[in-house]
Amino acid sequence: MSIPLEEPTRISTRVLAARDFVIVTIEPDSGDLVGLGYTYAGTSGGSVVAEIITTLLAPVVTQRGSDDIVATWEAMFQESLLIGRRGAVVRAMSAIDIALWDLAAKRADVPLAVLLGGSMQSLPAYASGGYYRQHPQGWAAAVASEISANRALGFTDHKIKVGGLTVQEDAMRVAAAVVAMEGIGRLALDANNAYGTGAEAQTAAEAFERAAGDTGLWWFEEPLSTEDVAGLARLRDRIRTPVATGEIAQTRHEFRTLLTADAADILQPDAGVLGGVTEYMRVVRAAETFAVPVAPHWHANLHVHLAAASTTCLTAEHFTLAKDIYNFERPLVPASMQWSRPAGSSWARSSSPK
Repeated sequence: MSIPLEEPTRISTRVLAARDFVIVTIEPDSGDLVGLGYTYAGTSGGSVVAEIITTLLAPVVTQRGSDDIVATWEAMFQESLLIGRRGAVVRAMSAIDIALWDLAAKRADVPLAVLLGGSMQSLPAYASGGYYRQHPQGWAAAVASEISANRALGFTDHKIKVGGLTVQEDAMRVAAAVVAMEGIGRLALDANNAYGTGAEAQTAAEAFERAAGDTGLWWFEEPLSTEDVAGLARLRDRIRTPVATGEIAQTRHEFRTLLTADAADILQPDAGVLGGVTEYMRVVRAAETFAVPVAPHWHANLHVHLAAASTTCLTAEHFTLAKDIYNFERPLVPASMQWSRPAGSSWARSSSPK
């Protein structure tokens, strides 16, 4: 499905007027339970992912059934060998795998966090946003207003976009955000792969660090492409701010490269991108081995369950519905199941989805 934003916005690399999501349901012949999975397919890739599911992967799942999830994942991965184990194919696998785990949790009648060996617990969360939307008083005023709104909801930690304006203009936005925080909490920056070279990213990071002053920066997200592993590793050595990346990385194999190259201070896996719950947990276990903290990307309604089943989660990303950025929940999730107003910086749920 393509869900339009109420007000188009942009990040450093693209305009966002709508978001494509692909929803997968798995309905076994026996019983009345249904497994629900999904993935984000960018601004126009939904039909591509849906075709891969229908043509390439659904026959595999139909043949193997829904009981052995890990074996089904491996079978889908093997089936994708000749068409390519990256991009839209792995996103399609992600949606199916999430649906299978959702069904398994419903069969067991426990939350997914418990099924994976964790427990239902409060987890830290931050208010994500800071997209490039016009404000009558300019870009800096827009960020300051949003930070104030986040704080009114109880959030102390925040993230804003950078890389879509000049470095000087973005530095003014960083400074405005810090002022609006009034000395409370932390600020992360997300560049969405804006900078073409390590030198450009370093120049930007140093300007933003100066703008943040004594408050400092929590992390600098995706300053370079995830594929530029060597560049990310060099940048880590040259700036004070921790480097975060991984939201576009897929499968444990790409994350292994990031980990062994010391290319990230913080990993940001996305179960809807990297291969679903099965692969997410493999990545998190590897991160635990390397003592690298994890801050999952998007999909808090899923990722809080996965975070509760691991020991390395730093925080969860949250978009308030009012921002209309993560607009997936509007048509899909009943009001009674949506995440309620957070207490402090932790999640508070109005009900317990499986």
